[in-house]
Amino acid sequence: MIIGVPKEIKNHEYRVGLTPASAQELLSNGHKVLVETQAGTGIGFGDHDYQKVGATIVQTAAEIFNQADMIIKVKEPQLSECKMLRPDQVLFTYLHLAPDLEQTKGLMESGCIAIAYETVTDSRGGLPLLAPMSEVAGRMSIQVGAYMLEKGQGGAGVLLGGVAGVEPGRVLVLGGGVVGANAARIAMGMGAEVTIVDRNPRRLNELDWEFSGRIKTIFSTRSSVEKLVSKSDLVIGAVLVVGAAAPRLVTRDMLKKMRPGSVLVDVAIDQGGCFETSRPTTHAEPSYVVDDIVHYCVTNMPGAVARTSTMALNNATLPFALALAQKGYRQALSEDPHLLNGLNVYKGKVTYQAVAEALDLDYTEPSQLLAA
Repeated sequence: MIIGVPKEIKNHEYRVGLTPASAQELLSNGHKVLVETQAGTGIGFGDHDYQKVGATIVQTAAEIFNQADMIIKVKEPQLSECKMLRPDQVLFTYLHLAPDLEQTKGLMESGCIAIAYETVTDSRGGLPLLAPMSEVAGRMSIQVGAYMLEKGQGGAGVLLGGVAGVEPGRVLVLGGGVVGANAARIAMGMGAEVTIVDRNPRRLNELDWEFSGRIKTIFSTRSSVEKLVSKSDLVIGAVLVVGAAAPRLVTRDMLKKMRPGSVLVDVAIDQGGCFETSRPTTHAEPSYVVDDIVHYCVTNMPGAVARTSTMALNNATLPFALALAQKGYRQALSEDPHLLNGLNVYKGKVTYQAVAEALDLDYTEPSQLLAA
């Protein structure tokens, strides 16, 4: 199989779909790897690093899309990339389609087979290809939130850890999954007062044991969220409904009860965001202010630590990439129900139910299409 790795073109996105080591694994199994020139330069992987393991460097993304049987990326294809996709071509990347009708239609019109990292599952009910970036984003959310709390960034001038004689900042984490747990860990390490809100009592119990009671765990209701938001200096949106649009947990009315200069970091922005006032931002212009509350809603947060993120992501995606290359997409998807859960668009049809429902599109059962 010919595997293509284009350079990411989203704002300040330096991650790359394959590291040289991952490319070497595919090459050693008899596949051909095409890499767009300078695709990995931003994180220290030069063209010569790919050439050294046997990959072929090409000059344009158009060559990649024109020749490759499978495209491996990191972020969702931009509209210019959607137009280059071909019928029967496999696209393996993050997609986050639920809030993005335009991209979904572009993928449908291309006739490609689009497999989303974020909906691939494992035998334990986890999301193995989303988890590494969730870890990164969760840890980063506290880092950027602490920075945004500084007065020069529009924040209230609160130091999360406080100092002797001064109370620490209050951090509220909405969602106790991978993002939320990692956010809580960093916030606690910085000395903040941390509360996690979740609707799963079992998960709250697990978190209570994990952190030895050093953070507060609260069952999520509208009333509890409203009360906690009003007292928080930093709120982390870490809610995930797999493949679907994120629920809006914090309304604009709730913002009016917060102290001016408080900060919201919406890690769920890829799925539409969990604050009513959220809108996507970029690393070039990461924040904005609504009702005196600072919002940080960057859609590719892990891109800021692109080298760490790329290596963590490749560790997770490589086994699936190898399966797709070795077996072909039809056999690989048919044999692995967890990989099949990643199939979002198949030759013009939406094959992930939550995406279809979010965008009011027809849903087609993927196993039926593969069997046809």
